[in-house]
Amino acid sequence: MWENMTYENILNDMLSRVPSDVDKREGSIIYDALAPAALKLAEMYFQLQQFLDLVSGDTAVGEYLDRVVADYGITRKPATKAIRKIVTSGQVDIGTRWGIEETTYIITEKISDTEYKAECEQYGSIGNLYSGQLDNIDNVSGVTATLADIIVSGEDEETDDNLRARFFNQVRSTSTSGNIYDYKKWALEVPGVGNAKVFPLWNGPNTVKVLIVDSNMEVDETLEQTVYDHIETVRPIGAKVMVDSPSTLNIVIKAKVRLSSGYSIQAVQNAFIQSLEEYRQSVVFEDSYISYALIGKYLFEVDGVLDYSDLTLNEETANVTLGDEEIPTFSVKLEVM
Repeated sequence: MWENMTYENILNDMLSRVPSDVDKREGSIIYDALAPAALKLAEMYFQLQQFLDLVSGDTAVGEYLDRVVADYGITRKPATKAIRKIVTSGQVDIGTRWGIEETTYIITEKISDTEYKAECEQYGSIGNLYSGQLDNIDNVSGVTATLADIIVSGEDEETDDNLRARFFNQVRSTSTSGNIYDYKKWALEVPGVGNAKVFPLWNGPNTVKVLIVDSNMEVDETLEQTVYDHIETVRPIGAKVMVDSPSTLNIVIKAKVRLSSGYSIQAVQNAFIQSLEEYRQSVVFEDSYISYALIGKYLFEVDGVLDYSDLTLNEETANVTLGDEEIPTFSVKLEVM
C-alpha cells in the first residue's frame, strides 16, 4: 500500500481536493504551499516502510535481525579463531608469536618437542588460508617454524542469510524433547555450522546420526567434535549420537558455448562457476538430485553466452541423483562452439 505514497501521488491527491476555480498549476500559490508538505509526507511513508522491513524476520538485516531473532532465544554465531599446528626446528616457549601474510599466531600448547598448537590472533576464516614458513615475531633465536594443519577452523561471523535460515528453521519446525528438529537446531547452534541433516534410528533404537557442513555448505571435519560435544550437553539421556561429515559427489559439467563478441571462454567459465555456487549451496541436504535443466538455465544466463550445446553432467544428459549422505561439488569444462 505504502509503495504508492510517492511525492507525486500525494501532491496530486492534495491538489485534487482544492476547488477547481483555484489556480493549481506549478508555481501557483496553492501548489507551492502544498508541495513541501507532500514531500515531507512521502519521506515519512518511505521511513515507515523501511521501519517495517527492519522489524520483520524476512527483511531485517544486521543488528535489526539480531533483535528480531533474540525474541526467540537465537543469537548470531560470533566469529571464531583458527587453531593451527606449527612445526618448529626446536623447542619454543608457550606464548611466542609468529606471522605469515596478514595473520599472526600465538603458541598455546605443546604437542611434542617440535609441534605446537597455535591460535590465530585474527578472527574468522582468514586463519585457515595460509600455510608455509612463518616469520619470527618475537626473535626466538635459532628456531624456524612452519604453519601446518588446521586443527580447528576459524569461522567468520554468521551472515544474515544463515541467521535468517536458522531462525525460520526454528520457528517453523515442531521441536520436542530430542526429535529430528531438536538435533538439527543443536547442530546449527555451533559457530561455523551452515546446515545439518539428521538420521534417527540410524543404527538401531536410541541412535542418531547428524551430518554437518560449514557455513559455505562444504565439508569441514574439524567441526565434528565441537558439534558432538555441544549435542552431548543438551541431548536426552540414553541417546547415542554420531556426528559426521557427508561424502562429496563431484559432478563434471561439460558444454560447448557460442560467445558474444569480446568475451573469452575463461571469463565465461569463471562466471558460470560463480553462478553455480549459489545453486550448489541451496541443494545441500535439501534436494536429492542436481537438475540438468537448471544447470542449462544458469549457463544460458551467463553474460557472454549466446547459445550452448552438448551439455552433459557426468557424461549424461540427465539429472544426477545425490545419495542420502552426499553433497555435490562441481567441475566445469566449457569449449567454444
